[in-house]
Amino acid sequence: MPHFTVVPVKDRAQSSYDSLEGINWVDYRDTGQDNHDHQDTVSSDGHGNHKEDSPFLNSAHAANKKNDFYDRNLALFEEELDIRPKVSSLLSRLVNYTNITQGAKEHEEEESAEASRRKTPKSPNMGTLMGVYLPCLQNIFGVILFLRLTWIVGMAGIMQSLLIVLMCCSCTMLTAISMSAIATNGVVPAGGAYFMISRSLGPEFGGAVGLCFYLGTTFASAMYILGAIEIFLKYLVPQAAIFHGTDPLGSDSAMLNNMRVYGSICLTLMAVVVFVGVRYVNKLASLFLACVIISIVSIYAGAIKSMTHPPEFPICMLGNRTLVRDRFDVCAKTVIQGNITVPSQLWERFCLPGNMSSAQCDDYFIQNNVTEIQGIPGLGSGIIRENMWGNYLQKGEILEKAGLQSVDTHGALDNFGMYVSADIATSFTLLVGIFFPSATGIMAGSNRSGDLRDAQKSIPVGTILAITTTSLVYLSSVVLFGSCIEGVVLRDKFGDAVRKNLVVGTLSWPSPWVIVIGSFFSTVGAGLQSLTGAPRLLQAIAKDNIIPFLRVFGHGKTNGEPTWALLLTGLIAELGILIASLDMVAPILSMFFLMCYLFVNLACAVQTLLRTPNWRPRFKYYHWALSFLGMSMCLALMFISSWYYAIVAMGIAGMIYKYIEYQGAEKEWGDGIRGLSLSAARYALLRLEVGPPHTKNWRPQLLVLLKLDEDLHVKYPRLLTFASQLKAGKGLTIVGSVIQGNFLDSYGEMQAAEQAIKNMMEIERVKGFCQVVVASKVREGIVHLIQSCGLGGMKHNTVVMGWPYGWRQSEDPRAWKTFINTVRCTTAAHLALMVPKNVSFYPSNHERFTDGNIDVWWIVHDGGMLMLLPFLLKQHKVWRKCKMRIFTVAQMDDNSIQMKKDLATFLYQLRIEAEVEVVEMHDSDISAYTYERTLMMEQRSQMLRQMRLSSAERQREVCFLHSLVRMGSLYSDEEEEVVEAPPEKVQMTWTKERCEAERRNRNNAPENFRELMSLKPDQSNVRRMHTAVKLNEVIVNRSHDARLVLLNMPGPPRNADGDENYMEFLEVLTEGLERVLLVRGGGREVITIYS
Repeated sequence: MPHFTVVPVKDRAQSSYDSLEGINWVDYRDTGQDNHDHQDTVSSDGHGNHKEDSPFLNSAHAANKKNDFYDRNLALFEEELDIRPKVSSLLSRLVNYTNITQGAKEHEEEESAEASRRKTPKSPNMGTLMGVYLPCLQNIFGVILFLRLTWIVGMAGIMQSLLIVLMCCSCTMLTAISMSAIATNGVVPAGGAYFMISRSLGPEFGGAVGLCFYLGTTFASAMYILGAIEIFLKYLVPQAAIFHGTDPLGSDSAMLNNMRVYGSICLTLMAVVVFVGVRYVNKLASLFLACVIISIVSIYAGAIKSMTHPPEFPICMLGNRTLVRDRFDVCAKTVIQGNITVPSQLWERFCLPGNMSSAQCDDYFIQNNVTEIQGIPGLGSGIIRENMWGNYLQKGEILEKAGLQSVDTHGALDNFGMYVSADIATSFTLLVGIFFPSATGIMAGSNRSGDLRDAQKSIPVGTILAITTTSLVYLSSVVLFGSCIEGVVLRDKFGDAVRKNLVVGTLSWPSPWVIVIGSFFSTVGAGLQSLTGAPRLLQAIAKDNIIPFLRVFGHGKTNGEPTWALLLTGLIAELGILIASLDMVAPILSMFFLMCYLFVNLACAVQTLLRTPNWRPRFKYYHWALSFLGMSMCLALMFISSWYYAIVAMGIAGMIYKYIEYQGAEKEWGDGIRGLSLSAARYALLRLEVGPPHTKNWRPQLLVLLKLDEDLHVKYPRLLTFASQLKAGKGLTIVGSVIQGNFLDSYGEMQAAEQAIKNMMEIERVKGFCQVVVASKVREGIVHLIQSCGLGGMKHNTVVMGWPYGWRQSEDPRAWKTFINTVRCTTAAHLALMVPKNVSFYPSNHERFTDGNIDVWWIVHDGGMLMLLPFLLKQHKVWRKCKMRIFTVAQMDDNSIQMKKDLATFLYQLRIEAEVEVVEMHDSDISAYTYERTLMMEQRSQMLRQMRLSSAERQREVCFLHSLVRMGSLYSDEEEEVVEAPPEKVQMTWTKERCEAERRNRNNAPENFRELMSLKPDQSNVRRMHTAVKLNEVIVNRSHDARLVLLNMPGPPRNADGDENYMEFLEVLTEGLERVLLVRGGGREVITIYS
């Protein structure tokens, strides 16, 4: 045994992480170094080691800083650190989540270097109460509660009103459950519902529904303004009316004209406020919310007080008809002045003035008595029995009380204005459309996700609590109104019977003015909020550039305020103002909101049923059946409230959908005659061809390379088992193999091999396709499979191949050379690679792991494959009960505590449940064992190289040829020097030069051996062996009992001379582990924190 001298190998200087590839890294060490942005490049070194564009890469100055990547403990990965950064570097980037590296292109554009230079964003600090619950309350409670709920209870009765409230609130609750699942499936930036739907169902649906949501929000602002003007003109300052009617019909039209004038003025003022300073709107939001809460509390206080001291609001009845109370002073036909009975003002209204003769009076007035009843009997009066059932009216029908005696005769038409009558025809369906806007506003929390401390917890809790609270308030209000207020007063929309008081105000305590003033300010506030939110939503749609004619609305003031979008919003809201009727505008915005909620439910149901890898909501209490129920309720409510509005709204959404589809892709009609399936498949493939899949939709589409034995049987069927467990029947799986030979001669064998593989796929429950190719060399056949498998957009993105077992014992180098060549090809093709080692120990589909861990050793970041694979495996029953543990490596100069905290936060954002551990690797000296093992590896390589050279010389000399093997191994290939056609006769030819050369070689043999024994190992190999030994030591120490270990697979050396050493490094790295999955990313992000 030779003696070795161990020489310590000094690490090259490494001053910092050097902000890998142009990203402004937030390093754990305070180096004081600044970094500058550079342009991404794509390059290749000719060995398949491509440096490509990546969300976290920029390789412009990698060559200048190559020495800085050298790290004694990560030397195996040093050649690729420019495209696969250290985990510590990646995690430091995640300190500021507004500039997160994960995600899609649109997020990267928003988080450009210019934006980060402009201003450092404040950390979000809003909790569930202030960030979600109260904003949702403010948006849900609104004008309908104060102006129309009493009227709805009077018309529909308590039972049908409860049904209306229950239907609308159930619809929004189911939508909130679906929305919570979507909102907790990653970060939801500005845009709220539009963002969620467009990123879940695509730009066509997103654009259509986004515009519907925008139109709904815009019409909501018009509705709130009309409500505020109605309160202003009816209850606050009736004298401000500009137009006055002379008859009942004329007064209605005059009121509408007043609403149009004042509504337009109010809209203009609000738009100016929003344009000048939106921050003032946000500051006043809490004041408006306080008004709402105080008003609601006053209603409950008044209802409780009415049990003992009901408020005094008498109603004057003529027979059973309700009279307009402000037209006369005393509720009597005659009054006594002194001792003389004189006609009252009421008499003069129904009779000719100055004559007590009954002949000159209205017939109905003469034959019926005038009575006065209590308008607010109180909670204990039993009035609830009369208000239990509905009493729908036609337009112009007079409000009558059923229990009062009346002689039914026709009165004079001139006196019609003295009675309280219905201004519109009512029905159950109409009331549903009018009430539904009071259940909307549930998106307020998701729209503020960027301001929340923990959006994934706050949005579901806050939204569902807000809907529960508002639903209880609505349900209890329906019962209280029906229990306290007289039926004819409930049916009196504008309070004509109670001296033009707001009906709900008559119940409130201490004064009706509390409700009037509170509802006015809350309605104005809600209108301002809608005018603020709608332009931002339109701006978000315009910036996505999916609807070309909206592009101009993406621009705004220098501070980002959407000026042009605000202008368009004002014009559309003016259309709602010109309608001038709250009861006509409410069903319109109901349609648009219902359309939006329908697609939120659809998005959740589709995502749940498709089980895309990115669908990992933190909110667990959802189900596709609930989403479909919510979707069905939305559709039903649309047609219940107004079938023609529903058709118009769906038509608008459909036209926008087709417009976006037409602008974005060519029309594909299909042939239809030759088969619908072929047409649909062709259409789908052409759609897939448009571009690479979004990060959210990325799932491993597998190409499994199988090895067949001499009898055409699958040698390692557990590769198929592993593929079936990983895919769980989803996505694409192609199983490929190579037969060595000539296609014309081997066609039969190819068909037999295909059948054998298909049979094995059926046994292992692999749903996919099989492809066997015949090639003169196995290596070339594998390259053909990698290049040509799949069709159009249905192509593989991940290669699965087995480990070349026994490569050390074999004198034939073809097995491991083919393996390394395949690794290089997958890298060059930007494909991910998985190599299950010891695959025969992997579980079958019939086994169940009841406990244990899946350990992920995340050493370098190459797209997130290591995070995604365990999540996909755990979807299968074999691995479902295994726990996931993630280990990452910290160097001496890393802050391991901060790394662990950042990694835990990152996993929380990814919605992946895993135990996190940071392993510290100290810069220890290279051990004698490492040095000796490196030396033995290099001596073996040198010896085998010399043996192969001498063998090759002999073969060339004697022209000896081995018979060709018809069925080649997948991981073996023939030497290039082999002659194709063997001669029938072997003839040896000796020359004088050959004799002397042979004699020299024999004399030099001892000298060659001495050179071999005195060989000094290469320093880079020592470093790589040190990395392999140290990493293996910590992996075995922590994960020796793990069910499966996932590990970053180092890339092959750029210099092909070190290929054999690379195989040795991989062996050392995985020694002592039962099941190992070596993973290489394909150079793109496959997992994202975004929804």
